[in-house]
Amino acid sequence: MTWYQGLKGKIRFSVPLKSYTTFRIGGPAKYFIEPRDTEDLRSILGLLKKKKLAFLVIGSGSNILVSDAGLNCAVIKLSSPHFSKILVRGDFLEAGSGVLLSRLVLFCQEKGLSAIESLVGIPGTLGGALAMNAGAWGMNISSVVDSVTVLDAKLRIKTLSKKDIKFDYRKSGLSKYIILSAHLRVVKESKRAIRNRILELMQLRKQSQDLSYPSAGCIFKNPPADSAGRIIEDCGLKGLRVGGASVSLKHANFIINLNRASSRDVLKLITFVRKKVKAKSNINLKPEIKIWD
Repeated sequence: MTWYQGLKGKIRFSVPLKSYTTFRIGGPAKYFIEPRDTEDLRSILGLLKKKKLAFLVIGSGSNILVSDAGLNCAVIKLSSPHFSKILVRGDFLEAGSGVLLSRLVLFCQEKGLSAIESLVGIPGTLGGALAMNAGAWGMNISSVVDSVTVLDAKLRIKTLSKKDIKFDYRKSGLSKYIILSAHLRVVKESKRAIRNRILELMQLRKQSQDLSYPSAGCIFKNPPADSAGRIIEDCGLKGLRVGGASVSLKHANFIINLNRASSRDVLKLITFVRKKVKAKSNINLKPEIKIWD
C-alpha cells in the first residue's frame, strides 16, 4: 500500500516546477500534491509527517526561485475549487487562499467593491499575498485584512484577527501556518470608478515594469525611504546579463528570464548586483524573493 493511499485530491511525481513559477525556472518536485479540500489537506500533512517528508506550499509561483536540481520534498498547491471560493458577506469579502489576485480584483470590480484595486497586476494568489504582505502604489494587503483562517503545525484550524498577525514590510507572522482563507474589508463604490482606477494602475505598471519576459517580480526589498530599483540603476547595472538572466532595462529591480535562464544564472546575478551596490552605495540589498533549493 502506498503512503498516499486515501488522498482525495491529485498527486503527481517528478513534476517540473518551471511550469508553475512566473520565472519559468525550476527542476522537478518529488511529489506535487493538490488536495481536494481542507480535510484532505490535513490528511496529507499527517501522512507527510509520518513519512518525515518535508513540504512547501506554492501559490501562483511568483516571488520564488526554484533550484534547477529540483526539490526532494512534496510541493502542495491549493488549486481546487474549495480553496478558490469568493463570497461577499456584508462589508467583507471572504476568499480562499488559492484565489488569484487578478480574479479577486476583477470580482470586486464587477460587484462594485473597492479596496484592493492597487493589487491589480501583481502575479500571485491571495495566500501568497498575505504571507508576504504584498502591495503596490503605497497600499499593502494588510490594510484591508480583517481576519485570516489558517492551519497550524498541529493541524488545527485557527482564525487570526488582524491584531494577532505581525504584518510588516513584505512579511507577516503567517509563514508558520498554511493559509486557508481570509476576510477582507471592502466598501461599496461605483463600478466605473473602480474600473477607471484599475485601468490607470495597469497602464502605470506597463510603463514602469518589464512584462515581456518571465520574472519573479521585484528581486530586492526597498531600503527605508528609498527604491532598490533606483539604487541599482544608479550603479549602472541595467541590462547586466549572466547566461539567460538579465537585469531589466525597464525596471532595475527586475531580473528577467531572457533565454532559458537557470537558477544558477539568476543567483549569480543577484550576488553580483548586491556586491556592486554595497561597494558603491554601502547599502545591503535584501532579497524579496524566496530561494527554494
